[in-house]
Amino acid sequence: MRSASHPRSVSLALAAMLALALATMALIPPRVGAGGPPQATRFATFNASLNRNSEGQALADLSAPGNAQASAVAEIIQRTRPEVLLINEFDYVDGPLDGNDMTDAFQQNYLGIAQHDDVDPITYPYVFVAPSNTGLPSGFDLSNDGNIAGPNDAHGFGFFPGQFGMAVFSMHPIDYAAVRTFQLFKWVDMPGALLPDDPATPDPADWYSEEELTDADHGFRLSSKSHWDVPVSIGGTTVHFLVSHPTPPVFDGPPDFPAGVDFNGRRNFDEIRFWADYVTPGAGGYIYDDDGGTGGLRPGSSFVIAGDENSDPLDGDSIPGSIQLLLENPRVNTSVMPSSEGAVEAAAIQGGANATHRSDPAFDTADFADGAPGNLHADYVLPSRNLRIVDAAVFWPTTDDPLFRLTGRFPFPSSDHRLVWVDVIVPGSARGG
Repeated sequence: MRSASHPRSVSLALAAMLALALATMALIPPRVGAGGPPQATRFATFNASLNRNSEGQALADLSAPGNAQASAVAEIIQRTRPEVLLINEFDYVDGPLDGNDMTDAFQQNYLGIAQHDDVDPITYPYVFVAPSNTGLPSGFDLSNDGNIAGPNDAHGFGFFPGQFGMAVFSMHPIDYAAVRTFQLFKWVDMPGALLPDDPATPDPADWYSEEELTDADHGFRLSSKSHWDVPVSIGGTTVHFLVSHPTPPVFDGPPDFPAGVDFNGRRNFDEIRFWADYVTPGAGGYIYDDDGGTGGLRPGSSFVIAGDENSDPLDGDSIPGSIQLLLENPRVNTSVMPSSEGAVEAAAIQGGANATHRSDPAFDTADFADGAPGNLHADYVLPSRNLRIVDAAVFWPTTDDPLFRLTGRFPFPSSDHRLVWVDVIVPGSARGG
């Protein structure tokens, strides 16, 4: 599921490639050791809430400067200046996978314009977008309410196809030919999948029918949005940017929905598990991508797992041990975890559920309702062990910081999630020494 290049003459293509390469070199800021190696590369994730309730509205909002929320999102990105960035909740608009109207509009009208007099515009020459399962009709009554329609019967919750999608923006070249997407992977094809159970029957794991799970064209998919392996060349060395946005482990259905089904909690667990298996040698043999390729990541590969995982290590509603599948994976580097003083202050000021949380609030990345679930550590940037972390942070200013205006409280100036970034040294690259 990849787009073909636009037809160009050979001479124009070479000229464009040279111009792009020169422009990209000028855009990429040094992080460490300016003037020589090593230089760190900043990877980030941001659930920016650039989704809208009606199809086409997000594109309309980004099609001209002046949208306050998009401006705040863009300013946060301009201030943190990630070189490789995942944006979650970025509505998908059908178009070329190496950029489309949504990404072009955001770059031209927001990222490409200084959003404050003390920040510079930022440009990402490489973009990857692809379809999302959200709002895509399954053709089945997945919610078992007697109807086959609406967001609960889509492959991923959404009121129209592509709502709550995602996009990758990069200053470094993306190897488009090697990108792997896993939008079509069926949940039932994961060994030991935590398929939900219908409490009204004696049979196990039978919330979905055999046909709903296995139908060749419409069998229920694991990814609520998608899982992407986006190879990025950092100074000539490939780092696999492994991105996704697992479903929240709540909101199973209407108030009369049967208790104990927990299909969103179970799906969240297995969506997180997908990457844990993918990066673990010998564990991902069952995986297949949308082009028919099989298996997980090649042993020894460098990677960064990023996204809104919707799972806190100790608090919230996810199944215990969900995010630990990544945090405790021996191939994942957690030596430095992104944190902020703003999150600590927010938990203290807001109280409510935050007062009883067990996770350290310094690592929180999402400002949720005070009563429940409270603020949570939901968003992650997790490098592989062979990438050395030199710095990391969550963009969450304290109330006395002038930049607090970019986060604030409901209605949020930007998003209820915070941008999370990690700086890593890529060994063997022109930047990593």
